[in-house]
Amino acid sequence: MQPYIHGKRNMIHIIDVRETLKGLLRAKRLVQNTVASGKDVLFVGTKRQAKFAVKEEAERCGMHYVSERWLGGTLTNFRTIRARLNRLEELEKLWETGQIETYSKKMKAALQREMTKIKTNLEGIRRMERMPGLMFLIDVRREHIAVKEAKKLGVTTAALIDTDSDPSLIDLPIPANDDAMRAIEIIMKELADAVIEGKKGRQAGAEGSDAAPAGESRPPRRRSSRSQFRAESATEGQPADNAEAGAATDAPASSGNADDTVAAG
Repeated sequence: MQPYIHGKRNMIHIIDVRETLKGLLRAKRLVQNTVASGKDVLFVGTKRQAKFAVKEEAERCGMHYVSERWLGGTLTNFRTIRARLNRLEELEKLWETGQIETYSKKMKAALQREMTKIKTNLEGIRRMERMPGLMFLIDVRREHIAVKEAKKLGVTTAALIDTDSDPSLIDLPIPANDDAMRAIEIIMKELADAVIEGKKGRQAGAEGSDAAPAGESRPPRRRSSRSQFRAESATEGQPADNAEAGAATDAPASSGNADDTVAAG
């Protein structure tokens, strides 16, 4: 983290705010381009100072998040995670249909605990059907398992990283204090706004491709001089082949000179 440190005072490292701003602008551009290309962003922040901001801003921009606990294998064993989410839907249907009343009180309490546990850990990735295009983390040391899984699967990572972490593990670090709630809220708000802008670009691209039928917006094809001559001859009532033949026979006569005629005689 030496390139991102401005100085040291009373054994406390002071981060260079210019580097923080530079990293934030690069992260916003990356998030916007990722979302505009059709991919999703996964926000990860399970520490007490970050979980509320991560959940609130991720829900505001409509992206996936993990704010309670990162379960090992969330990405590398995603099939099992999907199975648990399917189990959550089954349990919710029991309450929606009223079928839960047919169970005993003990079984009902056990199913209630199971549903609450799954919902607490996996509610933020409930709509995630595929791998995210970008993962943003808060506190790399705490979320080291998520970093390893993203690196193993080739998922691009960006992170809010403090002076006690290794920035070489992250593709795009944002040097800042990852223990300050205010700093986390500001950066999460900026990234959520970038997601919203990227969604606008995604919708504009989809509307542009579906606005008109195929071929209607294309410029008219240029016709060759030969085909254009055929069309003009056909409209004048003269067959195109005869017109070409006449043009071929008349051309030498009009272009020939007196000397050629005398020589031929």
